[in-house]
Amino acid sequence: MLKKLSVAAVVLALGVGLYLAIPQRAGASPTGNRAAGLDVHRANCAKCHGPGGKGDGPAGKLLKTKPADWTDKAKMSKMSDSDLFNVIKNGGGAVGKSKLMPAWGGKLSDQQINDVIAFIRSL
Repeated sequence: MLKKLSVAAVVLALGVGLYLAIPQRAGASPTGNRAAGLDVHRANCAKCHGPGGKGDGPAGKLLKTKPADWTDKAKMSKMSDSDLFNVIKNGGGAVGKSKLMPAWGGKLSDQQINDVIAFIRSL
């Protein structure tokens, strides 16, 4: 029995080690930094989404389809972090939203996108 227990313990330890060593699917659960996300937001997103994320940025006011209001808790609670990751990385058109929302995957790293998601979730 002791041999079986130690084999089970080794298998469990290997499984946990592999889980921690293998990167998880991008965007699945952001490990973002809210303060860093605020900086990325100010540099890239605020033009359309506004300084407070209300969708009232100067460029956003000119758009026929208004940018998302990230402070709308009812609407934002329906979007998973993975949904947010995909729309930021791939653009609105790629996920059935406004084609005017650009894809940021070519400019922002996955970590920066997760940082923005952490900022959005703090609103």
